[in-house]
Amino acid sequence: MQSKGVVRFFFIALTVVCLYQFALVIPTNNIESQARSYADQMSAKDPNVGWRTHYSEFLDSLSTETVFTIPLIKKFTYLDLKKSQLAMGLDLKGGMNVLLQVDLRDFLKNLSLNSQDPAFTKALDKATERQKTEQADYITLFAQTWQEESGGKSLASLFARNESLKGQVNFDSPNADVVRTLRKLADSTVDETFKRLKQRIDKLGVVQPNVSLDAGRDLILVELPGIDNPERARTMLQRSAKLEFWDTYRITDDGIAQGFQAADQKLKAMASGDTSAVQATQMVKDTSYVFPNGADGQPDTTKPKEMRITERPLDPTQQAGGPLLSNLTMNAQGGGALLAYADKNKMRVLNEYLSRPEIKGQFPADLEFRWSQKPVEDKGVEGNTMIGKYELYAIKKVRNSDLAPLDGSVVTNASEQPDPTSGEVTVSLSMNNDGAKIWADLTKKAAENGNREIAIVLDDEVVSAPRVINPITGGNSSITGNFTVDEAKDLASILQVGKLPAGTHIVQESQVGPSLGADNINKSLITMIMSVLLLCAFMVVYYNKGGWVAVIALLANIFFMLGTLASLGTVLTLPGIAGIVLTLASAVDANVIIYERIREEIREGLSLGKAVETGFGRALPAILDANTTHLLVAGVLVYFGLGPIKGFGTVLIVGVLTSLFTAVLVGRYITEWWLERGNTLSYSYPWSEKWLVGFHYDWIGKRKIAYAFSATIIVIGIVSFFMRGFELGVDFKGGYSYNVKFEQPVEIEQLRAPLTDVFGGNPIIKAVNTDNTYNITTSYLINERGSDVADRVVSKLHEGLTKAGVTTDLAAFKKTEGTGTHITSSSQVGPTVADDIRSSSFKAGFWALISIFLYLLIRFRRWQFSLGAVLALFHDVLITLTFFTLLHGIVPFSLEIDQAIIACILTVIGFSVNDTVIVYDRIREFIHKYVGQPKEDVLNMAINTTLSRTLITSGTILAVVLLLLLFGGGAIRGFAFGMFVGILFGTYSSVFVASALVVDFTREAVISDGNITSTKVEPAAPKAVKAK
Repeated sequence: MQSKGVVRFFFIALTVVCLYQFALVIPTNNIESQARSYADQMSAKDPNVGWRTHYSEFLDSLSTETVFTIPLIKKFTYLDLKKSQLAMGLDLKGGMNVLLQVDLRDFLKNLSLNSQDPAFTKALDKATERQKTEQADYITLFAQTWQEESGGKSLASLFARNESLKGQVNFDSPNADVVRTLRKLADSTVDETFKRLKQRIDKLGVVQPNVSLDAGRDLILVELPGIDNPERARTMLQRSAKLEFWDTYRITDDGIAQGFQAADQKLKAMASGDTSAVQATQMVKDTSYVFPNGADGQPDTTKPKEMRITERPLDPTQQAGGPLLSNLTMNAQGGGALLAYADKNKMRVLNEYLSRPEIKGQFPADLEFRWSQKPVEDKGVEGNTMIGKYELYAIKKVRNSDLAPLDGSVVTNASEQPDPTSGEVTVSLSMNNDGAKIWADLTKKAAENGNREIAIVLDDEVVSAPRVINPITGGNSSITGNFTVDEAKDLASILQVGKLPAGTHIVQESQVGPSLGADNINKSLITMIMSVLLLCAFMVVYYNKGGWVAVIALLANIFFMLGTLASLGTVLTLPGIAGIVLTLASAVDANVIIYERIREEIREGLSLGKAVETGFGRALPAILDANTTHLLVAGVLVYFGLGPIKGFGTVLIVGVLTSLFTAVLVGRYITEWWLERGNTLSYSYPWSEKWLVGFHYDWIGKRKIAYAFSATIIVIGIVSFFMRGFELGVDFKGGYSYNVKFEQPVEIEQLRAPLTDVFGGNPIIKAVNTDNTYNITTSYLINERGSDVADRVVSKLHEGLTKAGVTTDLAAFKKTEGTGTHITSSSQVGPTVADDIRSSSFKAGFWALISIFLYLLIRFRRWQFSLGAVLALFHDVLITLTFFTLLHGIVPFSLEIDQAIIACILTVIGFSVNDTVIVYDRIREFIHKYVGQPKEDVLNMAINTTLSRTLITSGTILAVVLLLLLFGGGAIRGFAFGMFVGILFGTYSSVFVASALVVDFTREAVISDGNITSTKVEPAAPKAVKAK
């Protein structure tokens, strides 16, 4: 084996990286164990507050604290540790999954200056309606509907009057240019909406949330593990961005520093039981230099500065602080609008202190506190101890109003650009006429009052507080602040949010209770352990000592795969665990192909060392071909899938790559290392040595019988489809789906009439499993939007169950972690997403087959091979779907067609082609070896020669899938059933369909590389040689 040093290097490097990842699990588990103990204690003291709230509070308190240190390498906070872990998906951990559609309708209305053109309104309405059933983005749909409704008017007539589009759109701009501009602005808005959502979610106190953007479809996927307040989450996720400009207070202003001292003493006294005592604030004298006032009473900058002596509170670090000041680091310099700093894990308790009425009374009545949006960043300044801390500001509210004096709606443009004189990166800000007038007034007052700062606030968080140098009367401002290019871009983008508002609405939602998630984890781990034990036992029992090498490679594969997934930040879901199990079976398949080839070479008379070298070399093309088809299908899953299905595809990709590395490279390295030391290896026992060796059967001669058998099953499936149809999941038809666990036994018919009455339509009710749990699906209110729609549907469900005689409190009924009759999990899919999933499913299947066709065409250079394989795969898909339409409602588990089943179908395509590729590789080899042999004989020889590995590779996968079906839990049984049927008939089709079609598609009597020869060479009889 060449390049042993390279293999050794990568093996050691991967081992070190994975050990590093796994080492971080121990301190993480210790901290979470402490958090669970804390939550148990606090829940016992205060049952009104949820266990998860206390759990999150404990972990949040450690979010910025160093909790683990690797000497000379890195210090870790709890958040750092969690980011290095393999995250659990909601189906394993419990929580809330939300898919949000960015609503660009208001975005277009705003850009049109709220045009009342009837054609514009109608075009928006039609685009909104078409978005529910079509895959094009909203801007494209709007452009198409405008063309239909405008009566020849140009798009420019709607948008050319907007000052913010000056230079981009004018009245002469063609429609194509306008659409391009709108798409660019929409993409920017969607991206900013995504960033804002990520920052909002950080404030929810959720441990290890996952937020991802599908920019092509303007969709944002949010996963919130362990969320205990879904209503609050819905409201926060669907709220539009709010950009405001506020006057600010300084620490040196009257009553501010004194207020902090008084508030601190008040809290200290309250903690001791005395609610009245407040100690006097300790003051010190301070010296400052300011411009003297001119004749107009304003600072005169033409005169030299004068020294002023003022009083300020004693630096809190120089005296003992109470509950407030002990958690704050005050701005001792006294400059600017910045008041203090605090660690993230102290902000919650500080907010609680500062919101108390008796504490608010220590500060001016028009003051409200605001935190910075981001912590202080490291800009390379030595001695900066505030890095990572958040900044506290105080805005000055308008008397008798909660509205800001200026909001983001007046912004017409914002961009980053270098200053022409200094070269410093600045942010240019432009406003419309109304905004310019208010801005002039604000900046004039700020400039005249000591060049004060104006806070730019987004979603109640300060993103910047620039100092006003002079009044800005033209509406055009330049903001400086030692920005980096990225910081300037971020600020400009934030300012654009106010100009281009885009709300979000929920198009898909699911919730999983923690008990259901824990049950899924337990069953998945049991299945995975059983699968590993079964595969290891088979390899040792069948392949003797060679099997132990495969076991080592398999264990190394698990180690590398999990470590790689953790380092990539992959979210592991139930389909992902199924992907791991399937990948392990696939890894064993690679060893089987190698070992069967080695045994074959030994029977041909080669020495053990030469047989190992030849076996690995000749098995490699078949292994690469099989795994390449896996990668193609997994890539399709990642591209077209959403959420868990995308994660499933990621697991398959990583698993295929680690399987190739361990089975082909590491396995060979270990084998040759063992043999070089004078040891021997045997790859069989006497009973397994000659299994199926010399087996002869005329498979091709029976192909017409097989055609008839397959056609019969497919016809039965078609008839069943028209008579029974499929059991479509909520993913495909849209609606609300709830799994309800009942405290007392109930019958479906007892529920049907009351639920039909309250929903105004016939809901689908079916048993989920044997523990008195039913799935209830309804399309009630599915086309309505709003943060309260989901709650209204749950209330109707509760009302219907109450009418059916099921007594339960509504609040307890909603809680997925509750007791008694309650919802254990739920999902919501809007019509837009349901259509998107259906369309994506067809596209995924089409591109999977096309990609495999093209790959096989390139590899085997004959269209007959490619077409035969693809038709066989299509045959497998049809038969798998036949069993779904025949057996749904009959078998004791769900056979709903949903995203997981589509992933199953695609995985069947990837795995089913394995056996076909093995046969095709052998056919290609035999074409050169047995020149002039009739095509039927060549194909029969190829099938018979590879029959043992075909049955073993398929058998190992079927065994693993059977374990998933029996022990994997109800949530994944439909997937496992589809895989079992697909792999079973895939094995059958690789022999009777794929190979047979090559014969029927090939007109020549002899398959060759383009030449037909009349010379017939009889195949040599295979030799049987036992390895010593």
